[in-house]
Amino acid sequence: MEQEMIGKFIAACRKEKGLTQMQLAEKLNITNRAVSKWETGKSMPDVSLMLDLCNILGITVNELLSGERITMEDYQKRAEENLMDLQAKKEKAKGEYNSILKVLIITFSSFFVLNMVLNYFFPETNFKDPLGLSSLAVAAILLVKWFFKIYGEFRLSL
Repeated sequence: MEQEMIGKFIAACRKEKGLTQMQLAEKLNITNRAVSKWETGKSMPDVSLMLDLCNILGITVNELLSGERITMEDYQKRAEENLMDLQAKKEKAKGEYNSILKVLIITFSSFFVLNMVLNYFFPETNFKDPLGLSSLAVAAILLVKWFFKIYGEFRLSL
């Protein structure tokens, strides 16, 4: 799915129906600025709006996601391509989420370890601040969340 191509397709379909951006926006209960962002490829319509948008423009969701009219012969192929593209984007987002979660776990665990080391080597300086304990708590929460996410995915695959 290429956002610019989809945006140009939305603009062309809107113009075919004789609608302005403002009129389309009013029918969808959104701002004309949102429609403008779609048409310039800066954003995509929210999933909750896609069916209504397609009904107004007289197109299918598959055509919307393809950014062009689809003949019946190509319909199944394009539907599969769109589903595969959506799945790939979902997997990429999931990987990014896991990476961020791992970085947070390492960061907060490091704060805790640093606090423990400073307390051990410099007991007279009183490093018993809440940073160490709060870092441990945050790291533990993130680790438990990550564990149950992985465990849940493992159970679903069985």
